[in-house]
Amino acid sequence: MVETAATDNQIHVEDNHLNPAFVDDVTTALGAGDLERVRVLVEPLHPADVADLFEQVDGHERAGLAFAIGAKLDADTFAEMNDYVRDELIDALEPQQVADVVQQLDTDDAVAIIEDLDADDQREVLRSLPADDRAAIEEALSYPEESAGRVMQRELIAVPEHWTIGQVIDFLRENPDLATDFWEIFVVDAGHHPIGTIRLSWVLRTPRSVAVSDVMQREQTLIPVDMDQEEVALRFQKYALISAAVTDAAGRLVGVITVDDIVHIIQEEAGEDILKLSGAGDGDINEPVFETVKARVRWLMVNLGTAILASIVIGLFAATIEQMVALAILMPIVASLGGNAGTQTMAVAVRALATNELTESNTTRQIGKELRVALINGSVIAVIVGLAAGVYFANPHLGWVIAVAMVGNIFVAGLAGVMVPLTLDRFDIDPAVASSVFVTMTTDVMGFFLFLGLAAATGLTPAG
Repeated sequence: MVETAATDNQIHVEDNHLNPAFVDDVTTALGAGDLERVRVLVEPLHPADVADLFEQVDGHERAGLAFAIGAKLDADTFAEMNDYVRDELIDALEPQQVADVVQQLDTDDAVAIIEDLDADDQREVLRSLPADDRAAIEEALSYPEESAGRVMQRELIAVPEHWTIGQVIDFLRENPDLATDFWEIFVVDAGHHPIGTIRLSWVLRTPRSVAVSDVMQREQTLIPVDMDQEEVALRFQKYALISAAVTDAAGRLVGVITVDDIVHIIQEEAGEDILKLSGAGDGDINEPVFETVKARVRWLMVNLGTAILASIVIGLFAATIEQMVALAILMPIVASLGGNAGTQTMAVAVRALATNELTESNTTRQIGKELRVALINGSVIAVIVGLAAGVYFANPHLGWVIAVAMVGNIFVAGLAGVMVPLTLDRFDIDPAVASSVFVTMTTDVMGFFLFLGLAAATGLTPAG
């Protein structure tokens, strides 16, 4: 039976995506009111694939799908679901139903659901939870958003250092309510401060009579409960961690973060930075239209302001442009190449800042490198564009002007691409949010100013 279900699931999933024909079958059954057919189709799916199915169907069909599959819509499915889709379904459930789902989840997944509820709904759900679960979730909600305290699990195994390996094994076997998924056992002192760890492989291979203190690893990476989740991910990456203890302000063990949580954080942070660079908001295809418009229009208005500034610069040289139409034809080339060069440098700088690769100790070296790259790239592009423009318009003077402007603008682009993110970071402003606007403005304005300014200053004419 298990093999049949697994095979059916593989048929419905192709290249990690639900088969479109399968999704069509489900929606057709929903439209026909054939709930039994829907249940049969969805039954073999993994919880992650059920979550994908909810994201694939139209918004007005999700409530009917939830009703049709009943118990198949369990806690594991909610944990895998897109935030907007999950919030939509949670809003349709009664507080007691939400509480039933939350009780089945690890603390970090439960917090992810409850933290997005309205204040009144949060209170209703929390009142429906057992006292222990409610206390754990309320404590997690007291920590800053996107901090270690929000993403950590409370379910962990901790033992005193004076125990033997045999006592640890007996403890694990005799207590069915302990955490079921773990890689390390934490060793604590009398004050519940973490003083070491024991890998499960060591427990299995060590004689029962050996003391925990003799086999444990005393060196470990501890995560402060208020550390930003991005910093947590960097520690996991740097030290190749599988799990890490989370400690409160007094140094007591309060939770654990595991690598599966970090995978989600890395994916979330990476996608978030890319979307911030483009000003696209959350960039979630399930985001409501009004929320999408509100997120994007702010940056479009800012870009409008920078575009007006660039047009003002062009207006200063209107008379020069009127004398030679070729300038208007070539202006976009100068601005476009400068903008692309700036974007390349900016993307590298933002990523380096996010991963702590760009620090005060190597900032000067990195700026120098980017300026050298800009000069080389600018010179290569300048030769190509200058020769092409000079030949096409039969005007060597024009070719010389655009070549010099190109070198200057790509040099400015390289400088702006690294300095803008660095400056924003120094003022504790997320460089992923605002860098693109300022870099684009700089390359556009300087590109037009250099090109048109050189043309005007050198007396460029159609005859050369």
